[in-house]
Amino acid sequence: MDPLIREATWADREVVAAMRRAWTEENAGKALPDEDFQDRFDAWLEREQDQRVTWLAEVGREAVGMLNVLVFTRMPRPGQDRPSRWAYLANFWVRPDQRGAGVGTRLLAACTDWCDAAGMVRVVLSPTERSVPLYARAGFTPAPSLLVRPAPTGQAPRDGTITPQVG
Repeated sequence: MDPLIREATWADREVVAAMRRAWTEENAGKALPDEDFQDRFDAWLEREQDQRVTWLAEVGREAVGMLNVLVFTRMPRPGQDRPSRWAYLANFWVRPDQRGAGVGTRLLAACTDWCDAAGMVRVVLSPTERSVPLYARAGFTPAPSLLVRPAPTGQAPRDGTITPQVG
């Protein structure tokens, strides 16, 4: 059955949060008890909803995948009637039992079609090694013009998490 791809709404926040939990627990290899997660998720989404668009993939009436974009609007410039915008693609996850069935491809196409229609000047992302072929098939290429400054190793960001040491 082909997945239905649609934009998520505020009413979908529990579904999106459940998928985020499943993704995190898949990566951790274990359940992560967190009684306050939904409340924190709702507060985050309320802050983000004016600049973020989320898509859901559903098979039947069950959500099996998601992704979102954070829209950045550049500072206006003289001579431009509207500032340019670009998108950061993030939080792309498909349930393990649905991988390889075209769900991710359909989600990504919905997202890039939306970005094209919205006039985004670029879409950027930080891929996992496993996801690079999917993005390459969709026309993404490496961006050597970008620079990244990671947080210093061991520094505690404001959210209280510790940046892991890489290497």
